[in-house]
Amino acid sequence: MNKKELSQLYSLNKEIEQEKKRLADLEAAEAGIAVNIKGLPHIGIVSDKTAIAAEIADCKAVIEAKAQACIAEYNRINRYIASIDNSSMRQVLTLRFVDGLSWNQVACGIGGRNTADSVRKACERFLNEN
Repeated sequence: MNKKELSQLYSLNKEIEQEKKRLADLEAAEAGIAVNIKGLPHIGIVSDKTAIAAEIADCKAVIEAKAQACIAEYNRINRYIASIDNSSMRQVLTLRFVDGLSWNQVACGIGGRNTADSVRKACERFLNEN
C-alpha cells in the first residue's frame, strides 16, 4: 500500500465534512434563512422549497455513500496496518493515516526523541521498501 492509498481515508473524511456543511446551508435555505450557497449566486431566500428538498435528499445520499466508502477504507487500512510486523511503524501509520494527525502530533504520540521529520522519513522509507 502506498501513501496515496493510505491518505484516502483522510480525503473521504474531508469530503464528508464539506458535504455536511453544504447540507447545513441547504437546510438553512429551506428554513427561509438567507444563505450564500457556494457555486450559486447569492439570491437570498429561496422560494422553491421543492428544489431545495430535492437537493437536501441528494446531499444526504452523497453523505451516506461517502460514509459507507469511509468505513470500507477504514477497515482496509486497518487490516493492512495490522499485518505489519514493526510495532513502531504500526503506531506511526495508525496515528497519521487513521487518526489523521499531523507529523508533529505523530512524533509526540510516539514519544521518545522522535521529531516530525524523523517519523515522516521513517514512514516514507517503510512505504518505499514495501
